[in-house]
Amino acid sequence: MLRAATRSIGPRFTAVVQWRGQTAVRMARLHSGVTLLSFDQQLLRLALHSGTADPGGSGWRYGPAIVGKERRRLVAAFNGGFKFSAGAGGFMSRGRVGASLRNGLGSIVTYADGHTDIGAWKAGLPRTGLAIESVRQNLTLLLDHGRVASTTACRLCWGDSLGGAMDVARSALGITADGQLIWAAGEHLSVATLADALRHARVLRAVELDINPAWVAGYLYRHHGSGKPLGVVPVVPNQVGVSGFFLQPDSRDFFTILTR
Repeated sequence: MLRAATRSIGPRFTAVVQWRGQTAVRMARLHSGVTLLSFDQQLLRLALHSGTADPGGSGWRYGPAIVGKERRRLVAAFNGGFKFSAGAGGFMSRGRVGASLRNGLGSIVTYADGHTDIGAWKAGLPRTGLAIESVRQNLTLLLDHGRVASTTACRLCWGDSLGGAMDVARSALGITADGQLIWAAGEHLSVATLADALRHARVLRAVELDINPAWVAGYLYRHHGSGKPLGVVPVVPNQVGVSGFFLQPDSRDFFTILTR
């Protein structure tokens, strides 16, 4: 599924994953230092994983590591949002609440039919009549109706960065008008730079995810055949990465992208 080369990717979206003869994932690397992944929801679906500490506990539909049959469908994985102790968002999976959902917060909502939408909780989402698979909230929307939030110059509005710096590792997830999911991340980014990259990718609504080097990481996975180990391809140049590449239990919540 995964094409051989990702190192030479430039600022134009380039196909990197094929599934059933169609392009499932495209990648771009902007001159600003932002890496973008675009996921086709007609071919792929998002899954929200719990971590051993955030939200903690056992028995979640998707636990703290990618295991079993999920590995056969695995295309990509990337970090979740802030620690729940920061009070910046909520977590729900299959009706079980790991951190309380709050009205108005930016929410990544996956429905039981497998499609994901992004918006403000109880102010556009969730859609009436659709069963919910999972919800992950983090802060208020970074983009809404294609417009960047007016508070991007406010450092503390978008998380407590290491050393109080504005330009740190940052990540976000957005959605376009045609339903493409766009993950954006980089190692030395201001909030404004991250938001501008999402706008460049024609994102309508977006949620900032985690920040700081130890918590921002994305991977694509190469399949070598039944019973063989997965090949792991880091997405963001010079990312610190996550120990175990999400294939081993991690303390924090995260997302996977799976084939339908």
